Amino acid sequence: MKPLILAVFCLIASTLNAADLPPDVARLQTEWAFVNYKLPEKDQEAAFKILVERARAVSEKMPGRAESLIWEGIVLAGYAKAKGGLGALGLAEKSRDRLLEAERIDPNAMMGSVYTSLGSLHYKVPGWPISFGDKKKAREYLQKALTLNPNGIDSNYFWADFLHEQGDYAAALAAYRKALSAPSRPGREDADAGRRAEIMQGIKETEARL
Repeated sequence: MKPLILAVFCLIASTLNAADLPPDVARLQTEWAFVNYKLPEKDQEAAFKILVERARAVSEKMPGRAESLIWEGIVLAGYAKAKGGLGALGLAEKSRDRLLEAERIDPNAMMGSVYTSLGSLHYKVPGWPISFGDKKKAREYLQKALTLNPNGIDSNYFWADFLHEQGDYAAALAAYRKALSAPSRPGREDADAGRRAEIMQGIKETEARL
């Protein structure tokens, strides 16, 4: 069971530049990128555990702000991936709940990043009766994300990844290439570099299927 659970989680990055966010949230964004892309995998679980606590503190410090809740959800998803096993499912559910709370406050916050994040969770986690995964909901969320941010690196990457998983390889390849052409985000150099590496891997795997 553990290898399956390890495979179903992904980490989600927002589409905003660091300068566009409150300082505490921008700091979470930077720390997430460091833990996710710079630390060895063996060190990520402990680092994400600490980062989850920081993210909760930021959300409590900024009640009613969707941005902090979105990033708390993102960090929880990262912790779930690093932790793996059945315990990761509970973290994924907490991530979903924070994101839904953010959606209720402001669905357009961070250019629709809440929908990119919710969509990714819904196609990566197992479905009922194990967890809340739902491919139909995933498609709806990801399409909402693209409506709000049609040229974003993350909105296009996760749409491409979803299409690849569904076997729609030609459409997935087009979406990966669009993601790769997305403009760089000032202050997000680590996140952009890591995401582009994931995009290139996705392109390689998709081309092999065509």
